[in-house]
Order: sequence, then C-alpha cells, then structure tokens
Amino acid sequence: MVLEYTMTRLDGSDEDLASHRGNVLLMVNVASRCGLTPQYTALEALHEKYNPQGFEVLGFPANNFMGQEPGTDEEIAEFCSSTYGVTFPMFSKISVKGDDIHPLYAELTSMPEPIGGDVAWNFQKYLVDREGNVVRMFGPRTTPDDPEVVQAVEELLG
Repeated sequence: MVLEYTMTRLDGSDEDLASHRGNVLLMVNVASRCGLTPQYTALEALHEKYNPQGFEVLGFPANNFMGQEPGTDEEIAEFCSSTYGVTFPMFSKISVKGDDIHPLYAELTSMPEPIGGDVAWNFQKYLVDREGNVVRMFGPRTTPDDPEVVQAVEELLG
C-alpha cells in the first residue's frame, strides 16, 4: 500500500502517508527546472479547488531527469512557494528510478500496467482513491487541468 510509508517533508519533519487516507490523492514527481514545471500552477489550482472535498496533491521532488531538480529541500521550498504559491504537501527530494529508487516509487512502478512501469519524466501523476489504492496513472505531458484528470478526480470524490 502506497500509504504505508513515512516520508520527510521539505521542512525536515516526518509525515506518515497514512494520515492522508480518506482523501483522494494525486502523487506527482516534480522538478523546478523542467519544461513541464509550469504544471505547478495547475496542480495548485486543482488542489485549491478540490481540497475542501477531500483532495490533495502530494509533490515528490526528484532529480532523475537531466538534473532538473538540483536544489536543496530549502531551495525547492522557496522556489515552489515564491514562484507558484504551492500550498499542497511537498516532500524531501527522492529518487523515482534507478538503483536508488525510493521504496514508494519502487512500489508504484512495479504495479501492473497501465499504472506501473518506469517513471517516464518529471510530473508523472498517480491518482489514489480514498482507501489508498492507486487507480490511474497520467503521463508527464497530461496536465493537471486536462479534462481526463479532472473527471477522474471528481469521480473519486463522488
């Protein structure tokens, strides 16, 4: 279960992902220097719109693709706050592929297709239902405001 991990937030505090059980989640590996980085705007908008109904975006910075997340946790937090006004939970930088892949992403990528498989790039999105089941994967180029993503979120929110 993807909610069985304790992750470190950008501020250094530990957070049990099980605390998010009961909410619909969109787990996203993010990066500050990627052509897709402007997706932060749509992620934050989605989070703000649906958070009152029990929806959260969870951001996982990763430096696995062309060094596009080189900063420290403090630099990432400052960038996300000042540039995109991010209010959704952001976690400490992890690896989402390769020999040092974080166990959370090892679990995500080992799921059967079409959810599993290697993370293609920054901003790959995993949709998790209120019980903690991963139900959909959206590729990096599928924006958070894509009608397919919005509809899937709304369906899970009921």
